[in-house]
Amino acid sequence: MATILVVDDELGIRGLLSEILSDEGHTVELAENAAQARAVRERLRPDLVLLDIWMPDVDGVTLLKEWGATGQLTMPVIMMSGHGTIDTAVEATKFGAMAFLEKPITLQKLLRAVEQALAKPAPRAPAATPGAAARPDAPASAVAGAAAPPLPVAPQLLGPPSEQLFELDRPLREARDAFEKSYFEFHLAKENGSMTRVAEKTGLERTHLYRKLKQLGVDLSRNRRGGL
Repeated sequence: MATILVVDDELGIRGLLSEILSDEGHTVELAENAAQARAVRERLRPDLVLLDIWMPDVDGVTLLKEWGATGQLTMPVIMMSGHGTIDTAVEATKFGAMAFLEKPITLQKLLRAVEQALAKPAPRAPAATPGAAARPDAPASAVAGAAAPPLPVAPQLLGPPSEQLFELDRPLREARDAFEKSYFEFHLAKENGSMTRVAEKTGLERTHLYRKLKQLGVDLSRNRRGGL
């Protein structure tokens, strides 16, 4: 079993993830901010890190960049957020994250993400040159003599609630379209095909919604059980 570091400023999230992962046989360490995460990572060298994006001291993506720039990204990292977007997910995987989990995190998505991350080789840390460690806030690509951490094979965005997997190792537009198509299909199914309710839920005007669904290639015929 693995040693997993959970970094989240919410006590309830830390406790829940710790309980689930411990029941699976893993050793779990907890940190509520970036400072604690740095200390635990240095002390234990965990096999996997679950890292929240929005934290009070340093956000998770910045901490991820720091680890990559200083040669410390030697373990797979799964990002977590309740306010994430496809752009955030792409940015996180660009700097070495293995996957992105959207909160609220279901048991199935969590265990699948952990299993997949632990099964893949850890990212290779760049060869930092002398003085690189003195610039923890510099992006990995800006460290002299060091290449940015290589992307994991087929990084994935786990979610949304439809449980689909989105391959992020593709152009941004394609990744965004795949996410949006699944997003609208989810809401259409949830609202039994009612375009009025989907428009209200997604905040789009009806005409714009129709145009968007047609552009994404969403099949409306199978979602019209509830009418408009």
